[in-house]
Amino acid sequence: MAQQTRGEADDYYSAPQGPPPPQQYGGQQQQYQMDPPRNGDKYQQQPPSYGQNGQNGQNYGPTGGESGYGEKPTFEQAFTIQGPKYHDIWAGALFLAVFLGFAAVSGIAIQGYAKTKGFQGGGIHNDNNDFGLSTNTIILFVFVLAVSVVFSYAYVWAARAFTKQFIWITGILNILFGFATAIYMLSRKYWSGGIIFLLFSIFTVICFISWIPRIPFSVLMLQTSIDVSKKFGHVYLVSLVGGILATAFGAWYSVTLVAIYVKYEPGNNPACSTGAGGCSSATVIGLIVFVTFAMYWISEWLKNTVHTTIAGVYGSWYFCSHNFPKGATRGALKRATTYSFGSISFGSLIVAIIQFARQACSVARNNAAGQGSMVASVLFCVLGCLISILEWAVQFINRYAFCHIALYGKSYIEAAKDTWKMIKDRGIDALVNECLIGPVLTMGATFIAYACALLAYCYLIFTSPAYNSKGEYTPVVVAFAFLIGLQICNIFTTPLMAGIETLFVAMSWDPEVLMRDHPELYGKMVAVYPHVQQAIHA
Repeated sequence: MAQQTRGEADDYYSAPQGPPPPQQYGGQQQQYQMDPPRNGDKYQQQPPSYGQNGQNGQNYGPTGGESGYGEKPTFEQAFTIQGPKYHDIWAGALFLAVFLGFAAVSGIAIQGYAKTKGFQGGGIHNDNNDFGLSTNTIILFVFVLAVSVVFSYAYVWAARAFTKQFIWITGILNILFGFATAIYMLSRKYWSGGIIFLLFSIFTVICFISWIPRIPFSVLMLQTSIDVSKKFGHVYLVSLVGGILATAFGAWYSVTLVAIYVKYEPGNNPACSTGAGGCSSATVIGLIVFVTFAMYWISEWLKNTVHTTIAGVYGSWYFCSHNFPKGATRGALKRATTYSFGSISFGSLIVAIIQFARQACSVARNNAAGQGSMVASVLFCVLGCLISILEWAVQFINRYAFCHIALYGKSYIEAAKDTWKMIKDRGIDALVNECLIGPVLTMGATFIAYACALLAYCYLIFTSPAYNSKGEYTPVVVAFAFLIGLQICNIFTTPLMAGIETLFVAMSWDPEVLMRDHPELYGKMVAVYPHVQQAIHA
């Protein structure tokens, strides 16, 4: 019997302790076997090179079983990379160039800010700057970072401590806080922000009601992910380190954003005569565009590196449950930051471009609403929805492609194609559609982003900085506060979703391992979602 991971899941379902008897599958027991690789329009991915990893000499795990090495294998031995090890080098080089460009712009802008710090004022209310963002805004972003970190950590803790109630808690809090934010903004006659939050909240209510029948299966998958993370690898350490790095980068970006306004915004600005370059609105817009795009790409790369690392841990648990590789977390991280660095950069670049376009559309919509142009506001709202759908589709493919990259070390395009075909051919898309954890975590991140946006809005009202006397900077500051909270929470919660997605991909590679090595999990899946018997044998 394979080693079973036990935790909160045990007292939630009373499922049979093993797979159902063969007759429940119509006598087609041979369907459990992994089909041979196929050509043409079917996936061409070879199954893992099997070592002896199971009972009675059965070979059905990646290379690195007990017979192969005589002791615990390393991650590199268990999941050997076939062919060239480095892929998408151009994307990795471009990512490094953008990072260095961000650092250069930040250094110049912060230098200009430092030389005129006395003019900017030293606190919340002591502010002489009436032309752009100031020290007052930096203090705001410090509060936003603190709120996003505390709430994100508490959210992950709640997932571990209240797993059964987690989905309900997330949905209810997200709905209540969304309506509260909308009502408060409308009461302050901030019509554009209030209407947007109100529409999002109504849409969330409709979605959550439709999700109720799918909650049991989703709870099971979340509990399995959490139970495994408690016993194998260093999942929460990776999450903590990733969250700290995201927070540090968020702070860096926040200071850079303010410093650019201080250094280059035209007006009563003594910084225009210091350092490199002169002051102009075009310079401010160009630099804000660059650093914001760089922020999206860097934070997305960080999130996907965490995702790929965690996917290596869960893949090791699924395929090597009898002989878990030593240093699995370290080996997966090494692969993600070396051989797969370019592939992760490539996938992150695509998402960053889409996210940046969505953010630009959001800012344009708020500005149009603030100027009373409702037609333009509606058009930008529709465009933003279309961009969001595109982002969802790309993110969906990316998450499973990065699981593939974690274990096979393939290029991004090749991994995306193979994984998509394999999921469709194996029927795992039915399980993916049934699982709510992705939307739930998105709702949780949105809830924290709501909190940050509301904090920013209240802060601007109560401190009344000179640069925002007419409220023209409110949409920009609120949007960036929302963005910071969203990105940080997404990185904190990445390990929760990465585990589930890796399990889905691993099931499509070799469903027999699920039934043979993890019969208790398979029995519970059948109990709450009987269609799984057809889905993973398709």
